[in-house]
Amino acid sequence: MSSIRIELESDGTLHLVLDKPGASANLMDRAFAEDLAETVSAIQEMDYKGIILRSAKSTFFAGGDLGQIAQVTRESAEPFYTMVESIKASLRALETGGKPVVACIGGAALGGGWELALACHHRIALDSKGVGIGLPEVTLGLLPGGGGVARTVRMFGLQQALPLLTEGRQFSPAEALEAGLVHQLADSEQGMLQAAREYIQAHPQVAQPWDEKGYRLPGGSPSSPKVAQMLAVAPAMLRKKTKGVMPAPEAILCAMVEGAQVDFDTACRIESRYFVELVCSQQAKNLINTFWFELNAIKGGAGRPEDVSSSRVTRVGVLGAGMMGAGIAYAAASRGIEVVLKDVNLAQAQKGKAYSEALMAKRVQRGRSSEVQAQQLLERIVPTESAADLAGCELVIEAVFENRDLKAKVTREAEAVLADTALMASNTSTLPITGLAQASRQPQHFIGLHFFSPVDKMPLVEIISGQQTSSESLARAYDFVLQLGKTPIVVNDSRGFFTSRVFGTFTNEGIAMLAQGVAPAAIENAAWLAGFPVGPLAVSDEVSLTLMEKIRNQTVADLAEEGVTAPPKEADPVIDRMLELERAGKAAGRGFYDYPKGEKKRLWSGLAGYFPQAEVQPEVQELKERLLFIMAVETARCMEEGVLNHRRDADVGSIFGIGFPAWSGGAIQFIDHLGPKAFVARADQLAENYGERFRVPDGLRARAAKGQGY
Repeated sequence: MSSIRIELESDGTLHLVLDKPGASANLMDRAFAEDLAETVSAIQEMDYKGIILRSAKSTFFAGGDLGQIAQVTRESAEPFYTMVESIKASLRALETGGKPVVACIGGAALGGGWELALACHHRIALDSKGVGIGLPEVTLGLLPGGGGVARTVRMFGLQQALPLLTEGRQFSPAEALEAGLVHQLADSEQGMLQAAREYIQAHPQVAQPWDEKGYRLPGGSPSSPKVAQMLAVAPAMLRKKTKGVMPAPEAILCAMVEGAQVDFDTACRIESRYFVELVCSQQAKNLINTFWFELNAIKGGAGRPEDVSSSRVTRVGVLGAGMMGAGIAYAAASRGIEVVLKDVNLAQAQKGKAYSEALMAKRVQRGRSSEVQAQQLLERIVPTESAADLAGCELVIEAVFENRDLKAKVTREAEAVLADTALMASNTSTLPITGLAQASRQPQHFIGLHFFSPVDKMPLVEIISGQQTSSESLARAYDFVLQLGKTPIVVNDSRGFFTSRVFGTFTNEGIAMLAQGVAPAAIENAAWLAGFPVGPLAVSDEVSLTLMEKIRNQTVADLAEEGVTAPPKEADPVIDRMLELERAGKAAGRGFYDYPKGEKKRLWSGLAGYFPQAEVQPEVQELKERLLFIMAVETARCMEEGVLNHRRDADVGSIFGIGFPAWSGGAIQFIDHLGPKAFVARADQLAENYGERFRVPDGLRARAAKGQGY
């Protein structure tokens, strides 16, 4: 049964209706390639005036079959390449047939779906929130392989096409119209179809601009002075963004420039070759696994208890109006939730609300929100110093300092005015939830909601279940995080949970390198070249060495109560020395870096005097592996100890929460793509050279012996 339905109207308008049988969305797979070829062949024998390409699904076209793409290897690359070329040949036959082809885009047209639309002579989009347009392939380590590179370059020229192809941006219908991606917007399905018929009637003969005689590439060819100047710096600009670990943007640039110097069909063939090369790459497989399959599973509720009805929050309380509390208040208010923002006095609470005022002022200035929308959001945030105002909140999130006694105090104050059904959450980043829940009168309704700073930008929330947390409370917390438009991962209770625990190994290792005589710049550059967004010394300054000391002291005290002596960490002497020197971090204006006013931060020149550098410096690869492996080993421990229930939470959480390099697909994916045996062998070498902290847990060693990953 074909995935393309052919319908001919009495006026000569031919409809090609995309409708994959038994599926919720249309996919660009092998079956579609065959159906498209048969359809193009069939309509050549028909008498029609023009074609309307539309979808019978809620989306226009979902793009390539990522399940199929993930299975392609170098051994199976040739038939996959043939399939890609077949789709392109069919689309080329449609656009060179002489008859007008109009895309009616009534739903999302992303990736391969947008490439179908690009092959049409005229594009009309439904002006609806459900319509997204763009080429996001680069975010999955791929390039547009259905003619998207060749056509975008010929539509816009090299300079304008570069960000469209390498940034993966998705456009709303209005944005797409302004950018020149679509030609018209319509208010309804019928209006869209009518506009398409009118275009067909008005353009009985039509060709793409690049098929017209005398066509010239917009902006100039690669050899023209202006474009050549841009191309001279473009590779360096891309390398700055990719750090050399993400090959897709560079492959896109190559396909663009090479394709711009040849005829259209050759450009498409060049594009196909780069596309298949990326499809076979490990980076693409890592990204597809994590950013598509695992992330979609989480957003679909994979970590949520199944037997609990869904819920929504209408009124939330936030205790503590500091940076975290203010950020949480903004995140909730921006989703239409009423917020009671409480602090010790009204002035502090109002200061917390001012954070949202500043964010909305920026959005209004940049045209992303209106004055009315800003005012409506701010009206949802009510600052207060009175716990009585928390009455009626279905959820209260405590976001005060990392002090157990203070957290217990504000928990009791809040619960005194809350209904018994209210959910109480702590934003703690390290303190065990089970211990904090002792202050609650309803420990089954007590849970951890660990947000990341800055809350308005960071997409992850770590949900921590205490020993008494009910499945209903976990489900309600999961629903709330999704309601905020954020990504939840679910972990079990332990000191530092998952993200803080693993993040601590990254900062500790970087600071340990400094103590061992590694040049500070080498430490930071190794992290950057490995794909981390920021180096361990810089991020320690961001966190503040004072906070790191407080967390360490709290851990030592807590373990002492349990009769356990906390083992010293390699970074401890360095942190103590830095605090003695009154260099506590960015907030203090000085830490591992100096922060001169109005200038970029720079590594403190005095570091070498207090932490002498070794005459022989280690290889950069060694430093990169130390940072990657220490986090991956600790993540494996979290898996083996039951802190993590599933690898998807480890992969997504490590990238979105603590900056593990995206190219790897996450900490567990990193282990699996290296191969468990190879990973364990290298970790053992690092353990011999640098300490037992690199020794893998027994469970992973046993898996490796059997050739099994996670």
